[in-house]
Amino acid sequence: MSRPNILSISFEDCTPWFGCYGHPVRTPNVDRLAAEGGLWPNAFTPAPVCSPTRSAVMTGMHPVSLGTHHMRTITYRDMGMNGYEAVIPHYVRCYPEYLRAAGYWCTNDGKHDYQFTAPVTVWDETSNPWMEDGTAHWRNRPDPDQPFLAQFNLGATHESQSWEGTQFDDNDIDLDTVIVPPYFPDTRKVRESLARVYASIEHNDRIVGELLDQLDEDGLTDTTAVFIWTDHGPLPRGKRWPYDSGIHSPMIVRWPGEIEPGTRHDELLSVMDLGPTFLSMAGVTVPPHLHGKPFLGAAADGGGGHEYVFATRDRFDQHYDMVRASRDRRWKYIRHSFPNDPYVGWVSYRNHHPIMEELWRLHVADELDDTQARFMRSTRPPEELYDTEADPYEIDNLADDPAHRDVLERHRAALDSWQTEVGDLGFVTENMMIDMMWPGREQPVTTAPQFVVHNETESGRNDSPDGGEFAGPVLLQLHCDTQGASIGWTTESGDDPRWLVYHEPIRLEPGDTVTVRSLAHRIGYAPSAETSATFTIT
Repeated sequence: MSRPNILSISFEDCTPWFGCYGHPVRTPNVDRLAAEGGLWPNAFTPAPVCSPTRSAVMTGMHPVSLGTHHMRTITYRDMGMNGYEAVIPHYVRCYPEYLRAAGYWCTNDGKHDYQFTAPVTVWDETSNPWMEDGTAHWRNRPDPDQPFLAQFNLGATHESQSWEGTQFDDNDIDLDTVIVPPYFPDTRKVRESLARVYASIEHNDRIVGELLDQLDEDGLTDTTAVFIWTDHGPLPRGKRWPYDSGIHSPMIVRWPGEIEPGTRHDELLSVMDLGPTFLSMAGVTVPPHLHGKPFLGAAADGGGGHEYVFATRDRFDQHYDMVRASRDRRWKYIRHSFPNDPYVGWVSYRNHHPIMEELWRLHVADELDDTQARFMRSTRPPEELYDTEADPYEIDNLADDPAHRDVLERHRAALDSWQTEVGDLGFVTENMMIDMMWPGREQPVTTAPQFVVHNETESGRNDSPDGGEFAGPVLLQLHCDTQGASIGWTTESGDDPRWLVYHEPIRLEPGDTVTVRSLAHRIGYAPSAETSATFTIT
């Protein structure tokens, strides 16, 4: 099996309202991709919000095991500080590092929202189209034969684009065709907001078409696997909540020659499986500590997927909560740690949403029906259980139904076991967690790397901080005292060099005179100072 190129396209804040999933949204390019590849209808996100999910996608690990489960740690200001970067376990890396070490060109055009600053070793190129014109692209790789992973985040479907006053106010969506979930009031304002969601999905679909056209233009269609997924759902009672409307992800993959066109695959997946799957497809060893599982490639387990997927809800902006959920292919179990609290606490950003405004307006007027009013109640049940086949909107709570006691107890046990297995940091207060990560509330700093020379006479007995003249050939080893640090190196000059992933000693031959620059960065720590030295090999 040759190493494929990988094009990974995420629709931000997007439930799978695509034509190929049976929805009336016009998505011809996504639908074509599904017809030419496979569709996985049982894919889910580990959190119903972006930053925790993206930390999981980047690492293949559950957010609650990393300390990345509270929303937007970097911009968090309620602790009297300008946020904190999560210090994740020392043995955890971002998956593109493994691909880059294996020779892949890795780019990201989109969000960098991982709850930590990605080391310079993660991407060859990265850009943010929310802030600038997107520039990171497979077309920029120096060798046109180099395999690539190109990640594009399509931000038009973000929650904010369904508000009033956005680019999608002026759309051609027939409001009569809009499907209003039964837990929302069926008002014009709600339908107009949903129409903006439809229009934003159609906008992203056109961008998918442009990316597919670019593959065609470059002669790469037959050698590139294309993935479509999302970080979470877009709407109230979806985003920030582990109902399927918050965690159900599209998963569409076209891999010519490997996936039979038009196939449907029913195994249970998590978007956390993406990184391990990319490694598996590239022939890279999948680290055994990952929670995600490869579902394609050499290391796939025959397509079995997961028995359960798990999702979590913790702090969102100002509001703390602790909700855990487990799901198999049919049943959803939700556990509330604060059943005496209302579902809807104060989250100022969410309250901009026109559907949320309608829920509050009609709740105050006592004009919501029973189904719509449940989300606005002052308390919630300690447990919820839903048969998602019979009840896809998760309305009829079966947790107290004796007929389903065995399902309830099975999911209780599965959730308990999972929390123990992953070391759920939701049981630790955020204050305590920050103190463990940042002693004294000061960000730890990565130690600068050292240069160590190996040749016939040096044998690496001592470091060589100043470089020097050495008999060749030489193997130059880089070392960092900070446990878990990634090391980047380059021989380029200037303020913005391309940093390579250090993963094996650098070979220098007689006649070489090379200035090597290096820095180190453990995730959650501040990057090290840069070190450099010139080596002349005789």
